[in-house]
Amino acid sequence: MSNSGEQPSAYGEGDLTYEEYLTVRELLDLQEPRSEPAHHDEMLFIIIHQAYELWFKLIRHELTSAMEAMREGEILGARHFVDRIVEVMDLLVDQIHILETMEPVEFLQFRDRLAPASGFQSVQFREIEFACGLKDERYLEMLDEDAAKRLAGRLEEPDLRTTYYAMLADQGYPLPAEPTHETLDGDLRDNVMHALTDLYMEPDGNLPLYLLTEALIELDETMGLWREHHVRVVERIIGHKRGTGGSSGVGYLKQTTDKRCFPHLWDVRTYLGADEVPTPTELDT
Repeated sequence: MSNSGEQPSAYGEGDLTYEEYLTVRELLDLQEPRSEPAHHDEMLFIIIHQAYELWFKLIRHELTSAMEAMREGEILGARHFVDRIVEVMDLLVDQIHILETMEPVEFLQFRDRLAPASGFQSVQFREIEFACGLKDERYLEMLDEDAAKRLAGRLEEPDLRTTYYAMLADQGYPLPAEPTHETLDGDLRDNVMHALTDLYMEPDGNLPLYLLTEALIELDETMGLWREHHVRVVERIIGHKRGTGGSSGVGYLKQTTDKRCFPHLWDVRTYLGADEVPTPTELDT
């Protein structure tokens, strides 16, 4: 039992400090308002977006670990990492609304200083999309050379979606060992629907896999909710003005709300309890 009167030990020369470990001083020097004189709310705007980038870094870290766990057949381990990402995304949904404490007229006082910078240019967020299976080469043309090079590397790398389907094949479901999202149609789509229907109708038969699958759709759902909340917050603050990076602003953001990393996990719900379930086809594996 700890002594309630115990005091922290005296700091000794050479001891690692809290500030050194977290490089707090360097971190607090990274907020540089562009408005002159610095507008009060610009600090809020910068910190919220810098915090997003830190959380995006953690999400990328957890996505890598989730895919490694899937490849090793550590299903519950993969679920653990996906669950953590979901918790972070839940936090990000709440965090975006802090911007609503900024009055629209106040944002206008420094918004022009942002151009042509835009959240659209967040390479880390694009890396997250690519890592989840939402790969769109057009983004490479909209970023600077270094950012495009980073993102291009993600095009050829395995992603969460294809790694999940490869894991289903390893678990004995009739899928090719290395499916790609482009091939998930026709007979292969029927096989995926059949496998997922079996999994959902009898979850106790492979409970770890069922729990991971539900974690993946929760991740997809939470990412969608973040997009929807983002649209509403932007519309509340700037209306339908064009984005600082040249996009249509709210119009563009609304187009992104239908993106789904795991469309087949949504589609399978249509077949649960239905009379007609897609029939699996013999595949070369």
